Amino acid sequence: MNAASAPRILALDLGTKTIGLAVSDPLGLTAQGLPTLQRSNRRADLTQLRELVEALGVARVVVGHPLHLKGYAGARAKEAERFADWLRAELAVPVELFDERLTTAEAERRLREAKVSRAKRKQVVDQMAATLLLEAYLDRQAALRATEPTEG
Repeated sequence: MNAASAPRILALDLGTKTIGLAVSDPLGLTAQGLPTLQRSNRRADLTQLRELVEALGVARVVVGHPLHLKGYAGARAKEAERFADWLRAELAVPVELFDERLTTAEAERRLREAKVSRAKRKQVVDQMAATLLLEAYLDRQAALRATEPTEG
């Protein structure tokens, strides 16, 4: 697949009250943050996610997998695994977990460095974390494509 036909990818940074969202551009090169989804219940979350997938032409959903620094899955990672399994059963697109270690911490750091107020940081940190997650995912996909043997 060439970059001109890359499918759009939706990244989710799960929180207990919100879900940070980011989507890839139509070329599959960059990540753009979307407004954060305020969680209410699983069915309402699913309805909103399904609408986004359809409206944006998303072909894959990437769910942040918050592993501990040493790589093991704690309670939050297990919840992300359950959520991803549930989305796989409910959405008509592939759903993949992707290691998100430190994305929220990195988002907080970048926002502090940019002198964003604490109140504003709280509003945008989930969106930025989802954007960082998707950027890392896109970078990994590009690196994998670069190592694939070319036909010829």
